Amino acid sequence: MTIPMISAADLHAILPEIFICCSAFALLMLDLFIDAKRRPLIHFLAVAVLVAAILLTVRDMATGTSLAFGGMFIHDIAGDVLKIGIYAVTAFAFIYAKPYLIERGLFKSEFYVLALFGVLGMMLMISAGNLTVLYLGLELLALSSYGLVALDRDNPLVSEAAIKYFVLGAIASGLLLYGMSMIYGATGSLQFDAIYAASGTTASPMLFKLGVVFAVAGVAFKFGAAPFHMWLPDVYQGAPTAVTAYIASAPKMAAFAMAYRLLESAAGNSMADWVPLIAILSALSLVLGNLMALVQSSFKRLLAYSTISHVGFLFLGLLSADASGYAAAMFYAISYGITAVAAFGALILLSRAGFDADDIDGFRGLWVKHPGYAFLILFVVASLAGVPPFLGFFAKLQVIVAALNAGYQWLALLAVICAVIGAFYYLKLIRVMFFEKPEIEAADINPDRHLRAAFVLNASALLVLGLFSNAILSWCLRAFPAA
Repeated sequence: MTIPMISAADLHAILPEIFICCSAFALLMLDLFIDAKRRPLIHFLAVAVLVAAILLTVRDMATGTSLAFGGMFIHDIAGDVLKIGIYAVTAFAFIYAKPYLIERGLFKSEFYVLALFGVLGMMLMISAGNLTVLYLGLELLALSSYGLVALDRDNPLVSEAAIKYFVLGAIASGLLLYGMSMIYGATGSLQFDAIYAASGTTASPMLFKLGVVFAVAGVAFKFGAAPFHMWLPDVYQGAPTAVTAYIASAPKMAAFAMAYRLLESAAGNSMADWVPLIAILSALSLVLGNLMALVQSSFKRLLAYSTISHVGFLFLGLLSADASGYAAAMFYAISYGITAVAAFGALILLSRAGFDADDIDGFRGLWVKHPGYAFLILFVVASLAGVPPFLGFFAKLQVIVAALNAGYQWLALLAVICAVIGAFYYLKLIRVMFFEKPEIEAADINPDRHLRAAFVLNASALLVLGLFSNAILSWCLRAFPAA
């Protein structure tokens, strides 16, 4: 393959990526020249970088699909909408993280630098038009995540979570890379459009199908879908809550983009092979995620198994393999990202120096002392459970409708049953907050003003965006005009 000449149009297409990359390096260098007392400057600059990236992406918002670097990079509406969602969710994660990290002696510039490099990896995954670019973005995100999980390296629980994440992540990356190599061997190309064209006429159809199976397994691991979910509960519980807020939210949007690029843009002609696999993964995730969440006393592990269940819901949108289905899945990924960061923001809100609000009993009696924040946490829980009129309800509704349209009535019915089961373990948290008296003293919240303001905005957005969910959904539908 000849290497295309780089043009000004190519550089303009990746301007947000260049900006994030240069900013991450600039923050890394800046940390060398400032003392620990001035380190909060890194935090404010990191948030400012994400806000600037939002403005930059909105300014050059795509109106259609254009290719750069010889088709290796795709600039389209879906990519821009997902990137804006990732910037916003990561900014909230940064604001939540600051007081948490300071109180535990973990406030280091490495957190922000690694997170920004992770954002860059997500951006490459979203806009990849080539297997190499997709894998490059995936590994950039994965390596950054491994470093973040191990941030508190003196904590044995954190070290254990980081080792598990690294080992299982390496295995999953190997599976995905092996699948990509077979797809390349069957089609003779790394470009998604060329793979799509060659997949129907390849001389090695069985090799291509086997490659797609391995690719689906890699995608399932990155999502945390059952039965590739082994890393999820331990990493969510073991990692510092500030890190978990980041890895549990924004990467899910990038994982959706990876699934769409691989399964539709590259393997769209073989949907008869991968759609049944997605249906099986969805059913397993829905059942296992909800049943395991029922018996959890740790709120972080409950959210981990809840995440597995939500991945099952998201996969419902992929079953139809058409524009409306992909739009529904993208809407779900964005909605879940916003809700998940708010859920971990609630944990950080109730955490203080020397106390992590990991146990559900840590929420006991919150209504007595802080009724306003108890209501806001209720908003988050209601959105996770899919209660109208919150954002999570409309996201669940769209993917269930997509499953029905795809002819998977049994799976749609299973999703509804699992949603009812899910409501039960969310109600357990509501009961503890509102109806149980504290044994010693009522739960208290972190005094950081920025943390409180961010949580109020984040939780309130779940209601406001739910009431105006058609605005987000319309953008998602515009992103897939002819999928």
